[in-house]
Amino acid sequence: MVAESLVVRAARWAEALEQEVRTFVMAGDQTLGDIELEIEQQSRELLRTAAEKAAQTKADRTPPVCPVCQKPLSQVSTDHRRSFECKFGTITIGRGRGYCKRCRKWRFPADTVLGLEDTAGYSPRVQEMAALLASKMPVGEASAVLEHLTGVKLPPATLDREARRQGKRAQQVRRQADEQACQAKAVQSELVLEPYQMIIQLDAWNIRERDQWGQTGQLRRKGQEPQRWHWVYTGTCFRLDQRGKTAGGRPLISQRGFVATREGMDGLREQLYAEALRRGLGQAAGVLVIGDGALWIWRLADDRFKEARQRLDFYHAVQHLAAVGRALYGEDPAKFQGWLRPLVHERDRTFGVVLDTSGSMSSTLMGRALGAIASYAAARDVPAARVVFCDAVAYDAGYLAVHDIAGRVRVQGRGGTILQPGIDLLERASDFPSAGPILIITDGYCDVLRVRREHAYLIPRGSRLPFTPKGEVFRFR
Repeated sequence: MVAESLVVRAARWAEALEQEVRTFVMAGDQTLGDIELEIEQQSRELLRTAAEKAAQTKADRTPPVCPVCQKPLSQVSTDHRRSFECKFGTITIGRGRGYCKRCRKWRFPADTVLGLEDTAGYSPRVQEMAALLASKMPVGEASAVLEHLTGVKLPPATLDREARRQGKRAQQVRRQADEQACQAKAVQSELVLEPYQMIIQLDAWNIRERDQWGQTGQLRRKGQEPQRWHWVYTGTCFRLDQRGKTAGGRPLISQRGFVATREGMDGLREQLYAEALRRGLGQAAGVLVIGDGALWIWRLADDRFKEARQRLDFYHAVQHLAAVGRALYGEDPAKFQGWLRPLVHERDRTFGVVLDTSGSMSSTLMGRALGAIASYAAARDVPAARVVFCDAVAYDAGYLAVHDIAGRVRVQGRGGTILQPGIDLLERASDFPSAGPILIITDGYCDVLRVRREHAYLIPRGSRLPFTPKGEVFRFR
């Protein structure tokens, strides 16, 4: 019997589909959903046949060569049939088999060509769908959703196994990409026109994820309790120059790299370092690592990001202080709050500085300006100030200790004079108090400024601002 060609099958399918459309038009109780389902069911067999024919044709054209070492196979035989579950249903193909003397293994070259060499009988597309659904919901629900949406039936245990198989492949691809990033770290991937800061954040948490499907009874008979809770180590990195705003004015990070792994701290260290390199770690003017105070975070930062500043996030800083307060004062709320509140508000005892570093600011003026900042901070017992250098662009120096401001600060700029970006940076900075005042130091050759909070200007004697200031104006010699 001669197999029916796809053209003939497609013609019969089109004729049947025309009839279904006419029936749908005449039926008063059918909705668009009904005809969608009918078209899907009518099309499924045609698509399955097309996929099976394409796979068989490609298998027939695959030469008898070992897919690993590329040597010719011996003892070659044909038509070894195997069934696979694809998106459109079950397909069966005949493949050639041969023995590789070099690898000392039997090989099916067509399986490699079709992407079926490492699977339990499911096509690459089905494996991809299984992995995606299993990553979004419990495997029991994912199995039901997959069958409902695609008609593909995968038991929960099988779906979990296929998702893990895809996960291992993704890990292998990730390792290869990470190795390439580390090998190329000495190569500058882009021309850096402006210096930028890189932010790296790390954390870890427990997730409940079922392992060892179908082995629970066997493990318990051996006295082993199946593991359900696992640590996931995560990290993210981004550049401060890759920020923008939504149409509503909400600030956002336009580009960000993520790492999440169950391979422990060692896995996170290598993956996050490679991700940071891909994001521009090698060209960053400075790096800030933010964590919750866990010792492993600072050790990882010391190991992979030696020059980075390290900062405890405010939420966990208060949390750690509260733990100390409860240990000191027990259940006495008055003493506890009286001890904690001044420490929490310690972060508010600071101010922001926007410093004009353009070419019109001489070295003498710059030195006097830096000295003025240090004197002001020391007189008010301010431990650190939030400093932004500005010429044609803003350079965020972060929080600087008082003695650093007047001493070893290396000014970044020396271009034109546009101070508004520096003011905007401070006003939207998440680590700067909402009520923190801003001190603007300039020689007066600047743009018209708009400051939305308490502020003051410090300018040389004899200079004038090109606008009417709303804040106080102080002068220095």
